[in-house]
Amino acid sequence: MPLQIIYSDITKLNVDAIVNAANKELRMGSGVCGAIFLAAGVDKLKTACNELSPIKTGEAVLTDGFDLPSKYIIHTAGPVYNDGNHGEEDLLRDSYRNSLICAAKNGCKSIAFPLISSGSYGYPKADALNVAKTTINDFIIEHEDMDVFLVLFDKEAHDE
Repeated sequence: MPLQIIYSDITKLNVDAIVNAANKELRMGSGVCGAIFLAAGVDKLKTACNELSPIKTGEAVLTDGFDLPSKYIIHTAGPVYNDGNHGEEDLLRDSYRNSLICAAKNGCKSIAFPLISSGSYGYPKADALNVAKTTINDFIIEHEDMDVFLVLFDKEAHDE
């Protein structure tokens, strides 16, 4: 199935895995990360994340979904955007690719992503959307049995 772009609350989706746009320490942050921690259960998720942290930018690790409808949470640390000349695009691609590989290795048939690094990490939304779409579509070519959703919080990111 092709990539589907939807406007929704990622914490409410009934998919095998949702992706947390995490920090390298896997601590509760703001934005989508904070919402995922709150919906999953802060204490349970904090305990699970403490066992896996720190991670490198572009890396992806998996925890249970706890109180979420999704079975798993895949945590990936996207790059902080400087000026686009410090490997940010490659690191952002790694975040998507490694999350997809993690999902496949854990038998996930459906996964939902936020627009990684486009919030407090400052990645320009239109550029982040392009990286997300191309990386996910390249993966789907070889993994046609996985349903992939890119969950945008508002239409601003898609309209740019």
